Amino acid sequence: MTWRIQDKIVNQHIQDVSTTKHFSFGTIVQAYDPDYGVGEFIYLKGVTSGAQYAWVTYNLDDGSTTLLAANAIGPVGVMMAALDATTDFGWVCISGKVIGKCLTSFADNGQVWITATGGSVDDASVAGDLVNNAKGASTTTAGTNQADFEISRPWVDNISSAS
Repeated sequence: MTWRIQDKIVNQHIQDVSTTKHFSFGTIVQAYDPDYGVGEFIYLKGVTSGAQYAWVTYNLDDGSTTLLAANAIGPVGVMMAALDATTDFGWVCISGKVIGKCLTSFADNGQVWITATGGSVDDASVAGDLVNNAKGASTTTAGTNQADFEISRPWVDNISSAS
């Protein structure tokens, strides 16, 4: 992917990691990729074991991220680089088509559910762990545990509901 930020001149590209904070936490930009189209990205801190394409919840108060895990609550995004320490800063996709970590067999157009593997999702239903405003956009790419997803400011609430 070759994301190009559209609405600002920046010194940190979408898939770059920096140990220098270049923007205020919560800064949102739009970027374009010739294969994936337009996406929205938010500037945040990394987390221990943060990997490129890992799913995270994030906190706007301090810019922190947490690998997506069972019973999580809050806004969700996909890390665009290996932000694997709280001293790493970079972009997290919050809207658009994006590659994301998943289990070995994700179904195209499948609902997105939290798994027991931190930062990864699956299409198997788990009560209370639906990632709202996200869906699969491809099957798992062989040997990668990654698939394409379509997201629109996804979030989780840890509420089991009959729907």
